[in-house]
Amino acid sequence: MTVHVPDLPEPIPQIISAMEDKKALDVVVLDLRESGAFTDYFVVGTGQSTRQVQAIVDAIQKRLRAMDMRPTHVEGYAHAQWVLMDCFEVVVHVFTRDTRETYDLERLWGRAIRIEVPVVGAGAGRDT
Repeated sequence: MTVHVPDLPEPIPQIISAMEDKKALDVVVLDLRESGAFTDYFVVGTGQSTRQVQAIVDAIQKRLRAMDMRPTHVEGYAHAQWVLMDCFEVVVHVFTRDTRETYDLERLWGRAIRIEVPVVGAGAGRDT
Protein backbone atom coordinates (compact mmCIF):
# COMPACT_ATOMS: atom_id res chain seq x y z
CA MET A 1 0.00 0.00 0.00
CA THR A 2 1.39 3.40 -0.97
CA VAL A 3 0.43 6.69 0.66
CA HIS A 4 1.69 10.00 -0.71
CA VAL A 5 2.83 13.05 1.29
CA PRO A 6 1.49 12.26 4.75
CA ASP A 7 2.14 14.20 7.91
CA LEU A 8 5.08 12.36 9.42
CA PRO A 9 6.25 12.84 13.02
CA GLU A 10 9.60 14.36 13.85
CA PRO A 11 12.38 13.54 13.25
CA ILE A 12 11.33 11.77 10.02
CA PRO A 13 11.05 14.90 7.82
CA GLN A 14 14.48 16.03 9.03
CA ILE A 15 15.97 12.58 8.34
CA ILE A 16 14.49 12.60 4.84
CA SER A 17 15.79 16.12 4.22
CA ALA A 18 19.30 15.10 5.28
CA MET A 19 19.12 12.08 2.98
CA GLU A 20 17.95 14.29 0.10
CA ASP A 21 20.81 16.72 0.75
CA LYS A 22 23.29 13.89 0.17
CA LYS A 23 21.39 12.59 -2.88
CA ALA A 24 20.17 9.32 -1.37
CA LEU A 25 18.21 7.23 -3.87
CA ASP A 26 14.88 5.45 -3.51
CA VAL A 27 13.97 6.90 -0.11
CA VAL A 28 10.88 5.29 1.38
CA VAL A 29 9.21 5.30 4.78
CA LEU A 30 7.61 2.11 6.09
CA ASP A 31 4.86 2.72 8.64
CA LEU A 32 5.10 -0.26 10.98
CA ARG A 33 2.66 0.90 13.66
CA GLU A 34 0.01 -1.67 12.74
CA SER A 35 2.48 -4.52 12.27
CA GLY A 36 3.44 -5.08 15.91
CA ALA A 37 7.07 -4.24 15.16
CA PHE A 38 9.63 -3.02 17.68
CA THR A 39 9.53 0.48 16.17
CA ASP A 40 6.95 2.72 14.51
CA TYR A 41 8.76 3.59 11.29
CA PHE A 42 11.64 2.57 9.05
CA VAL A 43 13.24 5.16 6.80
CA VAL A 44 15.15 3.40 4.02
CA GLY A 45 17.48 4.89 1.45
CA THR A 46 20.30 3.93 -0.89
CA GLY A 47 23.75 5.36 -1.51
CA GLN A 48 25.70 4.70 -4.70
CA SER A 49 28.90 3.84 -2.81
CA THR A 50 30.05 3.10 0.73
CA ARG A 51 31.48 6.61 0.89
CA GLN A 52 28.08 8.09 0.00
CA VAL A 53 26.34 5.83 2.54
CA GLN A 54 28.64 7.24 5.24
CA ALA A 55 28.01 10.81 4.03
CA ILE A 56 24.25 10.22 4.23
CA VAL A 57 24.55 8.84 7.77
CA ASP A 58 26.80 11.74 8.80
CA ALA A 59 24.25 14.24 7.45
CA ILE A 60 21.43 12.52 9.35
CA GLN A 61 23.41 12.58 12.59
CA LYS A 62 24.23 16.26 12.12
CA ARG A 63 20.55 17.06 11.51
CA LEU A 64 19.52 15.07 14.60
CA ARG A 65 22.12 16.85 16.76
CA ALA A 66 20.68 20.18 15.62
CA MET A 67 17.35 18.94 17.02
CA ASP A 68 19.06 17.88 20.28
CA MET A 69 18.59 14.21 19.37
CA ARG A 70 20.99 11.33 18.93
CA PRO A 71 20.49 7.77 17.74
CA THR A 72 20.63 5.23 20.55
CA HIS A 73 22.67 2.92 18.36
CA VAL A 74 24.48 3.06 15.00
CA GLU A 75 25.59 -0.19 13.43
CA GLY A 76 27.53 -0.95 10.24
CA TYR A 77 29.16 2.44 9.71
CA ALA A 78 32.71 1.10 9.22
CA HIS A 79 31.79 -1.21 6.33
CA ALA A 80 28.92 1.02 5.13
CA GLN A 81 27.12 -1.65 3.12
CA TRP A 82 24.13 -1.33 5.47
CA VAL A 83 24.08 1.25 8.23
CA LEU A 84 21.31 1.02 10.80
CA MET A 85 20.51 3.97 13.04
CA ASP A 86 18.14 3.32 15.94
CA CYS A 87 16.28 6.51 16.84
CA PHE A 88 13.62 4.93 19.10
CA GLU A 89 10.36 5.24 17.15
CA VAL A 90 12.30 5.47 13.88
CA VAL A 91 14.97 3.12 12.58
CA VAL A 92 16.97 4.40 9.62
CA HIS A 93 18.51 1.98 7.13
CA VAL A 94 21.01 3.28 4.56
CA PHE A 95 22.21 0.68 2.08
CA THR A 96 24.40 0.32 -0.95
CA ARG A 97 22.21 -0.74 -3.90
CA ASP A 98 23.36 -4.39 -3.96
CA THR A 99 22.91 -4.81 -0.22
CA ARG A 100 19.44 -3.26 -0.32
CA GLU A 101 18.42 -5.65 -3.09
CA THR A 102 19.84 -8.63 -1.18
CA TYR A 103 18.01 -7.93 2.10
CA ASP A 104 14.87 -6.40 0.53
CA LEU A 105 13.40 -4.94 3.73
CA GLU A 106 10.36 -3.70 1.86
CA ARG A 107 9.46 -7.31 1.05
CA LEU A 108 10.28 -8.60 4.54
CA TRP A 109 8.01 -5.94 6.06
CA GLY A 110 5.40 -6.32 3.33
CA ARG A 111 2.50 -5.64 5.70
CA ALA A 112 3.85 -2.18 6.47
CA ILE A 113 2.29 0.85 4.83
CA ARG A 114 4.78 2.09 2.25
CA ILE A 115 5.08 5.87 2.09
CA GLU A 116 6.82 7.04 -1.05
CA VAL A 117 8.99 10.10 -0.61
CA PRO A 118 8.49 12.46 -3.55
CA VAL A 119 11.55 13.36 -5.57
CA VAL A 120 12.63 16.90 -4.72
CA GLY A 121 13.69 18.94 -7.74
CA ALA A 122 14.08 17.85 -11.32
CA GLY A 123 17.01 15.64 -12.24
CA ALA A 124 17.62 14.41 -8.70
CA GLY A 125 18.98 11.15 -10.12
CA ARG A 126 16.45 8.97 -8.40
CA ASP A 127 14.86 5.73 -9.47
CA THR A 128 11.14 5.68 -8.72
